[in-house]
Amino acid sequence: MSGKVRHYYAGGNTARGFYSLYASNLQGLDRLFILKGGPGTGKSSLMKAVGSHWSKEGWDIEYLHCSSDNESIDGVIIPALKAGIVDGTAPHVIEPELPGVVEEYINLGTAWDSRILRTHRDEIAVLTSDISSAFKSAYNTYAQALKIHDDWEKIYIENMSFESCDALTAELMEKLYSHIYLNKQAQVKHRFLGAATPEGPRDFIGNLTEELPKRYFIKGRPGTGKSTMLKKLAGAAEDRGLDVEIYHCGFDPNSLDMVIVRELGFAIFDSTAPHEYFPERAGDEIVDVYEKAVEAGTDEKYAKEIEVISRNYRDKMNEATSYLAKAKALHDDLEGYYISAMDFNVVEELKSEIQAELARLSTQE
Repeated sequence: MSGKVRHYYAGGNTARGFYSLYASNLQGLDRLFILKGGPGTGKSSLMKAVGSHWSKEGWDIEYLHCSSDNESIDGVIIPALKAGIVDGTAPHVIEPELPGVVEEYINLGTAWDSRILRTHRDEIAVLTSDISSAFKSAYNTYAQALKIHDDWEKIYIENMSFESCDALTAELMEKLYSHIYLNKQAQVKHRFLGAATPEGPRDFIGNLTEELPKRYFIKGRPGTGKSTMLKKLAGAAEDRGLDVEIYHCGFDPNSLDMVIVRELGFAIFDSTAPHEYFPERAGDEIVDVYEKAVEAGTDEKYAKEIEVISRNYRDKMNEATSYLAKAKALHDDLEGYYISAMDFNVVEELKSEIQAELARLSTQE
């Protein structure tokens, strides 16, 4: 029987640039293989192959997806082995804390023929520069979109009862936690449930919540306190010694989109666009912040302003996505040069060495 596979992002293309949460998800590992090498050297394929093997062997695994390439992953973790493999190249450079003891570099660059790469030096240099410029344009455009979003939020902030929102949060706090306190240190993981990608927004809410008996769908509008509510609920879980998964917003990482407490069997998440979901099974429940805390008729009163803001915001988000798509296309071209210079038999040998070490770890379980 195959193991469970969990999907999420540990880094994202955001309005605040590339934002990394890798350190939070790699903490506690006893063995970490950090892959080094250029584009097209087989890092993602190696990690996928290792993950697939251990999943088929019945081990639970976690895939850390790449926000800049919908078909690639940036890492794989086998929690029960306390082991993982991660792409350690820019922009998610991983600094080892105990090199040679916990972390080990695997250099896939040993598999390329540098003479071939040097014959394409100028092309590689131009593509690398153009990719960097495309990402910079994407981040600048997302930052512009965030400013537009702030104007959107302002409308609702000025027409909201924060006392009512606080009361709703207190009600949820009692319902979710009651008087539960565990005599242990909480394990806290910070992640992204989704990301801005070259193909638009993507999320893994379905996968992340599929085993949970209780799901709360927060409905509201920009600025109605959804993230603040989630921050308070996450803090309360940690204070009670409960392990908690905190999922940040892939657009603005300073905001939260979801909190999961698996020990209590629940997830609560912002269920508005671009990750809008509706109840579909027993145990699903809507938490409507707009209904509870926003002055009635606000949507109608500011309909024209909201229409203009939402259109401008959507246009900026689409523009930013186009820059990510451009970066991906350029990256594909860059990969072509490296693929032509690679001896993938060497990569297979390196994969076999990693597999052998993981197999050794599994016999110690």
